Amino acid sequence: MSGAEMSEDLQRAELLLALRKRGMREWQVMRAMEQVPRERFVEPAFRPIAWRDLALPLDCGQTISQPTVVALMTEALELGPSHSVLEIGTGSGYQAAILASIAGHVVTLERFRTLADSAARRLAALGYANVEVLVADGREGAPQRAPFDRIILTAAVEEVPQALFEQLAMGGILVAPVGPPEATQTLMRYRRGLQGLETRELARVRFVPMLAGVAVVL
Repeated sequence: MSGAEMSEDLQRAELLLALRKRGMREWQVMRAMEQVPRERFVEPAFRPIAWRDLALPLDCGQTISQPTVVALMTEALELGPSHSVLEIGTGSGYQAAILASIAGHVVTLERFRTLADSAARRLAALGYANVEVLVADGREGAPQRAPFDRIILTAAVEEVPQALFEQLAMGGILVAPVGPPEATQTLMRYRRGLQGLETRELARVRFVPMLAGVAVVL
């Protein structure tokens, strides 16, 4: 085994240990975090540190979230194999791959065609046949595919667009970073019940802001 392979294995082991220390016990999430090859979802220059608990830059000014945040958000969704999931913000496709390892079907929206096309190719090459990548304005969701059992936003919003709540099935869960775009946000979980939305604060996080529309150039 090469030094690089040993380093990657060590980084993966340390990451999984860090997740357990943070209290994550959901076996499906832990299995997905272990098995999805994060090094395939980062830029080549960052592959030596792909398994460290770091957010890393992507094209178009976007980022791939740090693994502990990905795991926290995924666990908060309480995913099952029968669930349909809407993800807002495909990025490299890493979060979509984690979701697709557990859920039945994932629709992921990306405003940058550059990112959407590369993520779609990457996910297909890795065998994630239950992911559908669409170029769209995330604020509008995917009404043609609604309702969704679960919705996850991987970009910050000052408030969750009403259109997304309308696409959430009864009993469904939506997880989103909510707060000012240039500061830390609060990771929020919303569950749609008969009496309205039940809300819960999960953690302080920092995400790039959700941008309006579909990118014209990229």
